[in-house]
Amino acid sequence: MFHRKTRFILFILLCQLVLAAGAFAQDVQPQTKGKLPVIVIPGLAGSNLVNKTTDKLVWFKASRAKDDDVRLPISPNLSENSDNLESRDILRSVRLFKILPEVEVYERLIHELEQRGYREAKWTEPTAEDSADTFYIYPYDWRRDNVESARLLIRKIEALKEALDKPDLQFNVIAHSMGGLIARYAAMYGDADIPRGKPAPNWVGARHFDKIFLLGTPNEGSILSINALLNGASFSGGGFNIPFVRNINRFDVFTIPSVYQLLPRKGTLTIYDEELKPLKLDIFNEVTWDEYDWSIWKDKNFRKRFNALEQSAARTFFRAALERALKFQDALGAPPKRPSPIEFYLVGSDCKDTQNALILRRDEKKDRWITQFKASNIKTPDGNTIDSKEIRKLLFAKGDGVVTRRSLASETEKPKNDNDPLPVKDMVFECEEHTKLVSNKKIPDRIFAIINGGEDN
Repeated sequence: MFHRKTRFILFILLCQLVLAAGAFAQDVQPQTKGKLPVIVIPGLAGSNLVNKTTDKLVWFKASRAKDDDVRLPISPNLSENSDNLESRDILRSVRLFKILPEVEVYERLIHELEQRGYREAKWTEPTAEDSADTFYIYPYDWRRDNVESARLLIRKIEALKEALDKPDLQFNVIAHSMGGLIARYAAMYGDADIPRGKPAPNWVGARHFDKIFLLGTPNEGSILSINALLNGASFSGGGFNIPFVRNINRFDVFTIPSVYQLLPRKGTLTIYDEELKPLKLDIFNEVTWDEYDWSIWKDKNFRKRFNALEQSAARTFFRAALERALKFQDALGAPPKRPSPIEFYLVGSDCKDTQNALILRRDEKKDRWITQFKASNIKTPDGNTIDSKEIRKLLFAKGDGVVTRRSLASETEKPKNDNDPLPVKDMVFECEEHTKLVSNKKIPDRIFAIINGGEDN
């Protein structure tokens, strides 16, 4: 244990040296005046959470708060499952330990904006000059329904435009990870809930936007969301969004509706059986979770972690969360009524091994199913051993370590006509990890070159 902790601290220190050497090394000359304002939308876990009453920070902290936690109440009515936490800012940087420097999160991106002549403006009480050469941060409660977050974004934009007396003002958007799904929904449906019946996007929210940049957005979901629901979300490297030491256990994750909305989209999930033959499973059906021992109520610690009321509500909440997630994904994937009036740009990586599949094996001795995410040797029912290298080829694809290129580009079910719910103008790829897409120096250069019409002087 000592050696593991020592290696981890050395790893963090090394990261700090790299960041210190590269951060802010090259200043960029400010751009011309009159630039459209920019909205920055962080990803999952990328906004802080603060107790409304005490003003105490709950997320992100390296240790759990004594009086609060990220776990939400559970009931089938997802919109009412709120607590006393709110988001007030994105995670610009965090301190892991007192002996270590702060780790930047979105701070680098903010610096790049400022170096290009933008200044940060506030959503409330804007001045007349805030309609140009500004950027706005959109922190949100990343635990909640993404539709709710998208609708709140639209309301903020409309209130701001009214205060500025700029009804035709448009924004460029830089959205990271899950934040890209929020931006997409806002453009497609505006301040509307998911339509009943068959959704048909009308791009009513698109009037607010010029260009939308999606950085590492899981447009076809991520298999890591299944891993998180089964094993918890690790932030000590390779987690969803930020490379921290704070973990969220599976009982916390179970209560967070947004995680369900990151599940692999129907038709995109790859699962193999113990003979490495493809399995077709409906992960949006609770019966599947029962059959393969995924359900949280089958966890030996279920009764310890949830009180009697929560235990009784767990199944109906779970069913509601799955149904809402499926509707959300269907809404994003629905053919629009008309072509998109705005431009989407994908920014990602295709050089990192990224989880793309899992294996389901039956352990007859223990009478249980084993869900395998790691590329380790397995024995087939006939006694043969399949080498881990072969397993790795099946389980991993190229991406940014969290989101595959396929998911970012929504390649599985790409329509062959103009009715594309994700009309991509261009794609930008840099060899980078998911968590560092917002801090890689080359990526802002590419983004602002596009914003500035091909030149980034």
